[in-house]
Amino acid sequence: MSDASRRYIIDSARRLLSPDPVREPDSAEDFPRLTPSAIEKTRMSRARDRIMENLETMYREAFERAKATGDEHQMATLDFAYRREQLYLEILLDIREASERR
Repeated sequence: MSDASRRYIIDSARRLLSPDPVREPDSAEDFPRLTPSAIEKTRMSRARDRIMENLETMYREAFERAKATGDEHQMATLDFAYRREQLYLEILLDIREASERR
């Protein structure tokens, strides 16, 4: 990747992440942007326990279906996927909680 390409990507990211000035939506195509100021104003609504319970419920249902059909491979795949997703979500929730404390 050339220096110009890197610089373009970094500049684009900065423009996207910089706080937007307060303005009224001027068209139907306008939609809320995920900016640092928007994140600060938005309270996270779902609790960690609820999110983790939803994940467990979803995987448990899929696991039970695979178990009912005797699909050992699908059961193993679901078990691994559940543990991986659980780890990802815990990391994201830790980041969310740290940003809320700021």
